[in-house]
Amino acid sequence: MSEIDQLLPDEDAGAPPRSNGEIVFEAPWESRVFGLTLALHDAGRFEWPEFQFALITAIARHEKSVEPEAYHYWGCWLEAFRAVASQKGWLTEAALSGLESELAARPHGHDH
Repeated sequence: MSEIDQLLPDEDAGAPPRSNGEIVFEAPWESRVFGLTLALHDAGRFEWPEFQFALITAIARHEKSVEPEAYHYWGCWLEAFRAVASQKGWLTEAALSGLESELAARPHGHDH
């Protein structure tokens, strides 16, 4: 079992979408926020339970507020990342929104 798999919940417990055991990303931003989250955790910027709590909270809020077919796991992950970033004071909400817009505007395949 990889270190990433040890951090993530079991598939039946709100885990990332998978295909043949591999995590599935539908858009470049999804893999970027996933990688950034893991890199910041590995760098000791936050404890994993902090992020887990934020992710569980985001998923619960999403499940209560939208139609089941509109559920988007990576949208909840991004919401959790934003919550931890805000809580830690890494970026202001305005700076984080600006950075997200900048990253979203990058063409597919842009990796830096």
